[in-house]
Amino acid sequence: MPHPATLTVTSAGTQGATSLRLAVSGAWNLDAPPDGAARTSAMARLREPGVAGVTLVAEGLGDWDSSLAIFVAGVVRACRERNLSVDTSGLPAGLTRLVDLSFAVPERAGAARGDARSGLLERIGEAVLALPRPVGSTLDFIGEVAFALYRLARGKADMRRRDLLQFMSESGSAALPIVSLISMLVGLILAFVGAVQLRVFGAQIYVASLVAIAMVRVMGAIMTGITMAGRTGASYAAILGTMQVNEEVDALATMGLRPVEQLVLPRLLALVVMLPLLTIYADLMGMLGGFIVGVFMLDLNPMEYLNATREALSLANLWIGITHGAVFGVVVALCGCYHGMRCGRSASAVGAATTAAVVSGIVSIIVCTAFITVACEVLGI
Repeated sequence: MPHPATLTVTSAGTQGATSLRLAVSGAWNLDAPPDGAARTSAMARLREPGVAGVTLVAEGLGDWDSSLAIFVAGVVRACRERNLSVDTSGLPAGLTRLVDLSFAVPERAGAARGDARSGLLERIGEAVLALPRPVGSTLDFIGEVAFALYRLARGKADMRRRDLLQFMSESGSAALPIVSLISMLVGLILAFVGAVQLRVFGAQIYVASLVAIAMVRVMGAIMTGITMAGRTGASYAAILGTMQVNEEVDALATMGLRPVEQLVLPRLLALVVMLPLLTIYADLMGMLGGFIVGVFMLDLNPMEYLNATREALSLANLWIGITHGAVFGVVVALCGCYHGMRCGRSASAVGAATTAAVVSGIVSIIVCTAFITVACEVLGI
């Protein structure tokens, strides 16, 4: 049975010029590694003050492998760093040649393992890759749209102007009938609900201000956004999903065109422009519904109702409503186009994409409304 690996450290000499003697013995191999504490203690002795030289000797050394070579090389390196003399003549010739060979070629810069931290962009990239797949896909789509907008700002986008005009017409004037009906009915409902309580106090005239503020500040934009999510957002998802099934999107990419710039950008810009305008129109229709209730059912004077409406409105409320409309335009367009561009290759996938576009569009509108409302409250608007 081979003897275990041992390391014996002895010192000789006077104080101020100590010479260390490191004796290795036994079987030095990876299967039976020597005591780590002894090696650590020996390396610590090298750093003691007064040590002038080190002598390495082999006493009863049996089998040895690279573990002994690595230890000896570490001792030699530490001695060179501290300008200590080192004597390896007492070691086997093969081990000495192996250690000398390890120092023959300088270490390549950067090859050593370091603890340097990765950069900010690298850490952000790693965090994004670790996100769940739906979140990563959504961020990827938003990044593609942002890059398309950047190219549009530089005048290099592949978007066709006639496509933009066509989508503005489809999402604007073509949507007026349903926006008119929904908004007027909402105005009627608000007036009826407000009159139930205001009539008790004989304050029916405040129905005008109630309807005007509610419609212009938020309700006109919300009802228009929900209507467009069910109408235009679903249409975007269905059309783009069908193009995915027919591999038309792949054909655009094969021809060297950018599908996002050709298909998504004009739809996004059309809704961003048209939805604030539809919001203003919905505000007027809602106030018209309130006017009908106030004049024909609450017996209010028409001029008195119009004056109360004008006094209740403010420019801040109008801008808040327009801001809602612009944000909802972005949300509805992105939801519709995202689910259409990420649609599968079957008819059922087109149906699922259309449903998902409507649901995500409406939920996003409610969430955005909550954020804008809280922001206005914090800003005191």
